[in-house]
Amino acid sequence: MDEEEVSMEAAENSSKDVAPALIALHPLESCVAVAIGSELRLFDLQGKRSVSLSDNTGGSSHSDAIRAICFGANGRLFVSAGDDKLVKLWATDSWHCVRTICSEKRVSSVALSHDGQYVTFADKFGAVWIVDLDEDGNKDAMADKKAVPLLGHYCSIITSLEISPDGRFIASADRDFKIRITMFPRKPLKLANEIQSFCLGHTDFVSCLSFVCPPDYSEGFLLSGSGDATVRLWDYKSGCLLDTCEIGEKAGFVDYKEVEKEASPAVTNIHSFPDGSLVAVGIQSLNGVMLLKCESSTKTLSFLKTVYMEESFIPTSLSLSSSAKRLWVIMGASNLPSPGSSQLLTHVRVVSNLDQFLLDPHGCDPIILEDNDVPGGENLLTQLQGSLYASKEEATLAATASALKVAMHNLLIKKQYSEGKRELRKRSRNDRKQKQ
Repeated sequence: MDEEEVSMEAAENSSKDVAPALIALHPLESCVAVAIGSELRLFDLQGKRSVSLSDNTGGSSHSDAIRAICFGANGRLFVSAGDDKLVKLWATDSWHCVRTICSEKRVSSVALSHDGQYVTFADKFGAVWIVDLDEDGNKDAMADKKAVPLLGHYCSIITSLEISPDGRFIASADRDFKIRITMFPRKPLKLANEIQSFCLGHTDFVSCLSFVCPPDYSEGFLLSGSGDATVRLWDYKSGCLLDTCEIGEKAGFVDYKEVEKEASPAVTNIHSFPDGSLVAVGIQSLNGVMLLKCESSTKTLSFLKTVYMEESFIPTSLSLSSSAKRLWVIMGASNLPSPGSSQLLTHVRVVSNLDQFLLDPHGCDPIILEDNDVPGGENLLTQLQGSLYASKEEATLAATASALKVAMHNLLIKKQYSEGKRELRKRSRNDRKQKQ
């Protein structure tokens, strides 16, 4: 490798992607999980204690950045996956790792079917894989099952996977502006999949998806967020765009359409109540969370309120509790350890009073809970944040916000290379097959 190739490789390694902190709630809000870097932190909200993970493989649960976490709809399983090419399944009654699945590439997204029978995961090369979990079967037989390919997006990073509540469809989104709706086969390991529709209309990477099923509209809708500063509402079966919410305008980014692409207010997270009565939206440049509502009668999105937090608090992940009507928000980056320590810092906030707010949006406001009022109190915050007080320092928050802007850009915005650099990259690829 010549000098130019070495310098190019060093520059790319120095801009390694920063992994954002993630948060996920148990469906009944009995526990909360946080992922930061390669760490999984859990807290039992019912027992008001931290949770220790048990993994027979030894060592830490993951050896590289975790990129996706989620609970199953019934709450019996929790899944984590990331850059170490491992998908780990945890039984939430014991928090023992019941299965480790090896991926060929780094994992970018995961989803569990609502019946708990299948786990699907996507990798950085645009392939979606599926594994039959067979929860009620023999555990030894379950451990021997391999992931099989389900569908693909042709070398485009898949940013989000969601399985519809009725289990009939799987939605997959990528950084090339596409949303694909695929019929979920009755026998996914034996039958070919069939494309139901494409939801096309975003003008930048699609970052997140969420299904909603209003009680008076049994077919349900799909919500999507994008780097084009919009949240869109879809009739996903036909691929028809129903409504578009310009979140840049609603959040007060008046001139966002005039700024450079990487500075636009990209949507980073969407999380909603199952019926669509409340939709929480995280925005890359917003120090808070935007609240929307899905109007099933008119098939539109309506803006409710923006809940502002500290000036430098830019949420990296959201999770809504439909049972307790609370919104959990986290901020953190995998390259920012606590001062004098190697432990990574996060900052957790909880927004309450959402049930009263939905009853009277003009008379009642959501409440950002003080530390002492957060479920689990200081014990929870110390466990999930890494430090009770250091994570609140203004300098730490500002550095985290800056790091995550770079992370989002590096992950989802395609890099542009000159012809010369493209040729250099081809020559220095390390995944070429070696001649025998």
